[in-house]
Amino acid sequence: MNIERLPLNALRAFAEAAREGSFKTAAGRLGVTPGAVSRQVKQLEDRLGMALFDRHANGVGLNEAGRRLAADIDSGLERIAAGVTAARERARSAATLSLSAPPSFLQLWLLPRLAGFEASVRGLSISLDANQSLTVPAWHGDGARLAIRYGRGPWPGVTSHRLFADELFPVCAPSLLQRGQPLREPADLADHTLLDVGWESRQGIDFPGWSEWLEAAGVDDKVAPPQHRYSLFGLALDQAIAGRGVMLANHPIAMDRLKSGILVRPFGERYVLASPMAYDLLVPATGGAPTAVGRFIDWLLAEAAAFDRETLGGKAD
Repeated sequence: MNIERLPLNALRAFAEAAREGSFKTAAGRLGVTPGAVSRQVKQLEDRLGMALFDRHANGVGLNEAGRRLAADIDSGLERIAAGVTAARERARSAATLSLSAPPSFLQLWLLPRLAGFEASVRGLSISLDANQSLTVPAWHGDGARLAIRYGRGPWPGVTSHRLFADELFPVCAPSLLQRGQPLREPADLADHTLLDVGWESRQGIDFPGWSEWLEAAGVDDKVAPPQHRYSLFGLALDQAIAGRGVMLANHPIAMDRLKSGILVRPFGERYVLASPMAYDLLVPATGGAPTAVGRFIDWLLAEAAAFDRETLGGKAD
C-alpha cells in the first residue's frame, strides 16, 4: 500500500495507543480526546481491513496483527530518527569558514600548512581575507567568522586564543655575511642597510622595531635609522632574502626560511627583543561552532603549539 494513501494521523494515534496500551493515555500524550484516538485507530483498521486491538469492557489490548504493525512502526520511527540526526550532523559538519588575518601571516605561515588540514577535513569551505586591522571585526551574516590579529589586545566581546607571543631578531641572506662589511656584532649594522616594517599609526598603536632593538642592544647611538620601510613583513622579507639588507623579523614570519637556509640570524640567538605584540585567534563569543569549524580551531591551536615547541625549544609561554 502506498504510504501517501495511509492516514498519517491515524498511524500516530495507533502508535501511541499501542505503546501506552490505552486510548485514554494516548489521548493525553497527543492532546486530543480518547474518542478522537478511537476514531483514528478505527479509520486505520478500516483502511487495512483488519482489527488491530481487541476491545473489551476493561479497555483495549493489541492483537497479533496489532503487535506486528506496532513493531514495524517502531522500527520505522527509529530509522526516521536516525536519518534526522544524520541530516542535522551533516548540516552541522558542512560549513563555510571566513578567516581574516594579517597578509604576511596568511602567506608565510598559514597557507603552507593549510593544505594538510583541508585534506583531512571534508565539508568545510574556507574563505581567507588578508586584513591588517588591529580591531575586533564586526561579524555579520551567515557562516563561521574567525580572525587572527597581530596586536596587544585585549579583545573585547570575543573569545581569544594566543597563537604566538612575539619577539624580534635580525635576519639576513647568507650572502650578506660572505661579502662586504662584517656582521658579527650589533655595532656592525652601521655598515649595512636596515629594512624596517611599520604599519601606519592611524590605528593608535606604536609597533616595536629597530629603534627599540638597537637601544636594547646598546648601539642606538652608533647605527643610523632604517633606510627602507615597508608596510608588510612579507615585502621586507623578500628584500632580505635578496640580500638587500637586514630585517627585524619574528618566529612565525621567518622560521620556515631560517630552517631552509635562505635566511640566517647573523648574531645567532643573541639580542632578541621581547615584544608586547602577539598573534591571537579571535572567535565569536556566542553560539557553538559547526563541527568542521571547531576542528579547524583545534587544528590551528595545536599547529601553533607544535611550531612553538619546534622553533623555541619549549620556551614558549
